[in-house]
Amino acid sequence: MAKKIIFITGATSGFGKAMAEIFAQNGHDVIITGRRNERLIELKNTLQNKFNVKVLSLCFDVRNQKEVAENIQNLSAEWKAIDVLINNAGLASGLDKIQNGILSDWEKMIDTNMKGLLYVSKEVIPLMIQRKKGHIINIGSTAGKEVYEKGNVYCATKHAVDAISKAMRIDLLEHGIKVSQICPGAAETEFSMVRFSGDTERAKQVYNGYKPLTAKDVAEVAYFVTALPQHVCINDLVMTSTAQANSTSILRNSK
Repeated sequence: MAKKIIFITGATSGFGKAMAEIFAQNGHDVIITGRRNERLIELKNTLQNKFNVKVLSLCFDVRNQKEVAENIQNLSAEWKAIDVLINNAGLASGLDKIQNGILSDWEKMIDTNMKGLLYVSKEVIPLMIQRKKGHIINIGSTAGKEVYEKGNVYCATKHAVDAISKAMRIDLLEHGIKVSQICPGAAETEFSMVRFSGDTERAKQVYNGYKPLTAKDVAEVAYFVTALPQHVCINDLVMTSTAQANSTSILRNSK
């Protein structure tokens, strides 16, 4: 696969970090974004030194439309030639029945998972249209395919990612831009720590008794999707560990 420029949101941990690593390992230049600048700088230095690729780090919050626009619009001509956009930044906040939901949790998920994805896409898509090529990968979730108890607003935001991905694919068809959605099930990253506000014990319980997906598993699938011939597009891909059938059916004690 020819060298590409890969733009990855939420690259300071989890799926995003693993994706940055696998693309750099395979010789691609990467733009990594996130809110934690120290982590971005550390990852940038690691990738450059280990894989001898170009890395640009941009510290901004996808929820802030002004920051998103300024950072992307101010890219140099070289870095604006983005081949692959991976809309990875996303989170779950809280796990409550809807009548007990916390408004700040709802707003955080809506602003990150939906609006953040749209803000970044709004800036990158015109650059792809100018070049008449590109590939957008939206990281969804099994929660975007079904709902589960106490998942309410998180599930709604991931259902929105599912709908936005389908709509993008239609709207960008005439421009030759691929749109893929990857929907992982349970994966052992910082996801549950964020959902439970740093409650380590509660987060661990999510993954007890079975082998969940890893960030590397999801990154490898993302890389595979981009490595296919130009005329082939994976539209929608749902992945879980062998121990998981859907969002609620998990065979525990199966390690």
